[in-house]
This record gives sequence, structure tokens and C-alpha cells, in this order.
Amino acid sequence: MHLLVERRKSPLGTILLVSDRDDVLRALDFADYEARLQKLLRTHYTQFELEEARVASSLSTALDAYFEGDLGALEAVPVATAGTAFQREVWAELRRIPMGSTLSYGALAARLGRRGSARAVGLANAANPVGIVVPCHRVIGENGQLTGYAGGLSRKRWLLEHEGALTALHAERAASVQLS
Repeated sequence: MHLLVERRKSPLGTILLVSDRDDVLRALDFADYEARLQKLLRTHYTQFELEEARVASSLSTALDAYFEGDLGALEAVPVATAGTAFQREVWAELRRIPMGSTLSYGALAARLGRRGSARAVGLANAANPVGIVVPCHRVIGENGQLTGYAGGLSRKRWLLEHEGALTALHAERAASVQLS
């Protein structure tokens, strides 16, 4: 498989966008985690060639628009991943979490009809090769705490603040404290 990789500046540091020749996003990660990206690509595609090149302008334009405040810009970005059937099921469900919202791992498992498999959902979430576009950052701990994010918790916090999810989460917590 021949893949293209472009290094793009973002408010979160340099991002690696990986697409195929059909302009479908195959991976997105942070440059400081390039070794992990390479490992995920090997896991998903076994044989691949990675060429430094510009990816389709539609992909980079959508990412830039998202960072500039057009929060829906990533919804139509075409994504293709390998992975197990369960992982792809989790990743598809991640894209259904509304902008500005969060879910716990347990709630995500329940949405998939797999109550009690929060750990398996967490592992699939951690193996997501297309961060930000497949919004694994929207999954939080059962207690509302920010938990693991492959790009680091400061980036997860930034993404959730950018999307308005932390504001909603804080308001929900404040309301529950007032009710008790």
C-alpha cells in the first residue's frame, strides 16, 4: 500500500496526516508520537510505503477549518482503517458522539450493546489510528475525569475545550452538586 504523509502545523503541535492515493484519511497523529504512528501503520497494513507529500487539499482544509472554529468540518472527512471488526465498530461509534459531548467508556460499550466491556472499548479507543477525526478524545472516565489520551491529557483537554465539551461537563457537574 502506498501512503502519503504530510506534516501540518496546528495549535497542538505538528500533526501527521496520512492518506492513500484516493484521498482517504488512513491515520492522523502528532509528530512527537511518530514512532507510535509507524507501529500502528505496520499493525494495520503490514506492507506499506510512506511518502512525504501533500495530502488532498480537502483533508488539510477540513483540519484547518476545525482548528479555526468550524467544528463540523471533520464530519465528512472520508476515513478508512484496518483493525478488527470490534475496533472498527468502536471507531464508527466514536464518530457518532456529538460535537461538544463526551461519553464514558462504559456508556460507549452500552451504546454498542456490549455492557461490561468498557476495558475492551478502552483498548480499541487507544488503538484508534485516526485521532481527532475519529474523536477518541470525547471518551472520558465514568466519574467525568479526563483519562488517557494517546496525544497526552493536555491535548485532550484542549480538544474538549475547543469543542465546548468541558464547559458542558462542568455545568452538568455543578448542576448535580446543587441537586444533592
